[in-house]
Amino acid sequence: MIPEPGTVWLVIALMAVGTFLLRFSFLGLIGARPLPGWLLRLLRYTPMAVIPGLMAPQIFLPPTGASGPNWLLIAAIAVTLAVGIATRHVVLALLVGAGTLTALMLAVAYWV
Repeated sequence: MIPEPGTVWLVIALMAVGTFLLRFSFLGLIGARPLPGWLLRLLRYTPMAVIPGLMAPQIFLPPTGASGPNWLLIAAIAVTLAVGIATRHVVLALLVGAGTLTALMLAVAYWV
C-alpha cells in the first residue's frame, strides 16, 4: 500500500511542527532562565540514557532472516562494557567498542 502524496506531506509537516514545539518548549521558553540544580544534575545523565536506548533494538532484535544472535556484536558489547566500567570514560568505551566490532567483522570477512 502506497500512501497518497498529500498524506505523506501532511505527516512530514506535522512531524516538523511537533519537533519544533518540543525544542521550543525547552530552548525558547526556558532558555533565558536559570535551571534548578536538581534538574541540571538529572540532565547530565541524558546521554547515558539515549545511547542505550538507540542501541537496544540492534542488540536484542536480530536482523530479518537471522536465526540467532549476532555473536560479533555481543563480543563488541562485552568489550565496550568492560572498558566503560574499567575507565569510566564513555567516549573511550564507545571508540574501543566500535573498533572491536570493526576488527571482528573484518577478521570474519577475511577468514570466511
